[in-house]
Amino acid sequence: MTAEQRALLNDIVWVDAERLSGTPCFKGTRVPVQALIDHIEGNSTLEDFLAGFPSVSRTQAIQFIELAKDNLLACVSS
Repeated sequence: MTAEQRALLNDIVWVDAERLSGTPCFKGTRVPVQALIDHIEGNSTLEDFLAGFPSVSRTQAIQFIELAKDNLLACVSS
């Protein structure tokens, strides 16, 4: 992960042992990033996820997906 990607991740996700036992959540919310992954795995749309978790912005969700995609592609390309 590049320094730029790490900075972007820090803008999107926060981890705090005092909040949900340290589960990574979308910054400014108590919504675990795993919830987005679970929705995608369950064949839900991004719209469905955002409707169910209105405290997560579209920008946050898309940035997280893009970052995950970029890192996964980097792993399989090496």
